[in-house]
Amino acid sequence: MPPATGFLDSLRRALGAREEPGSAPLPGPTGRPLALVYRGPAARPAGCSEAVASLLGSGPWNLDVRYTGPHEEIPLSAETLAHAHVYAQPGGGSLSPAYRRMKKHADEIRAYVHGGGRYLGFCLGGYLAGDDPGFDLLPGDTDQYIVTPGATVDHDRDTVVETRWRGVPRTVFFQDGPHFILDPGADATVLATYPNGTIAALVAPYGAGKVGVVGPHPEATDDWFLDEGLPVHRTQDLGADLVDELLS
Repeated sequence: MPPATGFLDSLRRALGAREEPGSAPLPGPTGRPLALVYRGPAARPAGCSEAVASLLGSGPWNLDVRYTGPHEEIPLSAETLAHAHVYAQPGGGSLSPAYRRMKKHADEIRAYVHGGGRYLGFCLGGYLAGDDPGFDLLPGDTDQYIVTPGATVDHDRDTVVETRWRGVPRTVFFQDGPHFILDPGADATVLATYPNGTIAALVAPYGAGKVGVVGPHPEATDDWFLDEGLPVHRTQDLGADLVDELLS
C-alpha cells in the first residue's frame, strides 16, 4: 500500500523538523502504530512483501502499514526505523545474496530491535534473523529444515509442510524455510514445531525489543497454493498469532 499523497511531505512539518536539501523523507504520525514492511531485491519473488503487508493491515492491531526499501518512498534507515512499532522482513530468495544486499542495514536493525523495536521475519526473514550470515537477533541460530534428520520435506520447491502450532496440527505453505536452533536455556516462546520436533516458529526477546520468526509461510494467500497445484490451506490466523505474540 503506497504512502498517501502528501503524507511524507507533511511529516516533517508535523514533527517540526526542517527539510534539508537531499534529506530522506520520514514516516510520520497518523495516530496509528507504524509497521514497516521491506520490499525490494532482498524479498523476491513479487508477492512476498505484499502478503506480509496484507496480514499486518488486516489484523486487529490498527497498524499504519508502509513499505520501505531501496525503491520505496520510505528508505530503510535508522532514522525511519526509529518511528516503527514493528519492522517486517518477508520471504523470497536465497540467504547469501539477500544478506549481501541487507548487510549495510544489519547494525541499524540490531540497534532498532535492541532499543525496543519489533522484528518480524518470514522464511528468508527468519534466516536473516540468525547468524553467519544474518542480523544475529536470535538466542541461537537457523538452518534449513529440509536437511534435518526426519524432515518431511527433502526438496527446495514450493510445497506444504505439516506443523504443530500451539499443539494443533496445521498444514502451511513452505519453500525451503528454516528451523530455529536455540541456545541451552534460551528465553523464547516456541509457537510451532515441525513433525521431527525442530522449531518452526518462535518469539524471543532481544535487548528491550522482541523478535518473531517463522520458517513456513502462514501469510500465504490462496493464489500461492493454486499456482503450484496445491490444496489451499488458509493460515493467516497463524500469522496473526505470531504477530500477537510479538506485539504483546
